[in-house]
Amino acid sequence: MTPRRRRALALAAMLALLAAAAALLLGALRNNLNFFLAPGELLQQRPDPQQRLRLGGVVEAGSLQREPGSMTVRFVVAEGTHRVPVRYSGLLPDLFGEGQGVVAGGRLASDGVFEAYEVLAKHDENYRAPVGESRPAWVKP
Repeated sequence: MTPRRRRALALAAMLALLAAAAALLLGALRNNLNFFLAPGELLQQRPDPQQRLRLGGVVEAGSLQREPGSMTVRFVVAEGTHRVPVRYSGLLPDLFGEGQGVVAGGRLASDGVFEAYEVLAKHDENYRAPVGESRPAWVKP
C-alpha cells in the first residue's frame, strides 16, 4: 500500500469517527432538551397522558387556590384565550404568583388537568430595584 493511499484511508477513518461522534452527541442533546409548550399548543396537540412535557405561560389572576391542610395548589396557566388548569403538590418558588410567568413540568391527565411534578417561576431579564432602594454610589444616574 502506498503512503498516499494509507493517508487517504486514515483520513477517511477519522472523518467516519468524527461523524459518528457528532451523531451520538446530537442524539443525546435532542433527548435532553427541555422545551415547553404554550397552553394553545398543548390543547391542540393533546399528548398521551403518559408523556412528560413542560407547560409555560402566565398564572391567571384569581386562579390560585390552596387546599387546606396540604401542600397542593391549583392554578390556571393562560396564554391569550387558552387556559390549562394545573395541580401541583410541593413547595412553590419564591417568584411564583398570580400574573407571573411559570413553567410547569408534568403530564396532561385525561381529565384535562395538567399534573405538575415541578413548577419553575419565570422572570423577565429586566432588573428593577425594589421600591425605596437607593442607588449605590458607583451607579451614575
